Order: sequence, then structure tokens, then C-alpha cells
Amino acid sequence: MVEMTLEGWTDCEQEIARTAFNTAYQRSIDRLVLDVRSQCDNLNDADSVWKLHDFLSIQRHIIEGRFDFRLDGILFVFASLVKDQLLEVEELDGLDAGKLAKIKAMALF
Repeated sequence: MVEMTLEGWTDCEQEIARTAFNTAYQRSIDRLVLDVRSQCDNLNDADSVWKLHDFLSIQRHIIEGRFDFRLDGILFVFASLVKDQLLEVEELDGLDAGKLAKIKAMALF
């Protein structure tokens, strides 16, 4: 997870954004853990172990790419987290109305 300061965001907005970002990250990891536990119940041969390995490799790539806290694209990140139900728009309350409107609109697609 990359951590950076967001230029053009107030200290309050940055605190809200970091909290929401960290919450969504933890939810993503929690989902992954549940999924892996479920898949582990079905491990019964080498092929199933390698499939789990491949799944974990892909998930690591997705999660590390998605959870990048940088100004360029942070609104897109929040929109995708809302769309994927890892974050509720209400958890971003306190951000500038324009930023919230963009996140809500992008989450629809």
C-alpha cells in the first residue's frame, strides 16, 4: 500500500480519506481470507494447491495495484471501492461536495 499526502486536500479530508482507504483495504483482506479458507477446504491434490497459489498471486497483484493512495486517481479508487461494496459513500462524508459527487457518479459505471 502506497501512502502519500494528497495535494489540494484539507487535513480533515486527508484524514477521512485515509480512514476510509484503510477500512476498505481491511475489508478486502477480510474477504480474501474468507475466500482462501473456503478454498482450503477443497485442497486434495497438487493441482488444487497450485490453483490456490495462482489465485493468491492474482489477488496480491490486484490488491497491491488497487490500494494506491495517490492524488492522481484517488477518486477513481474510491469509486471502485464503493462499486465493489468495500466502502460506503457515507464513510467519505466530510470530503468536498464536488469530490463526493464525482465518486458517486463514477461508482455507477
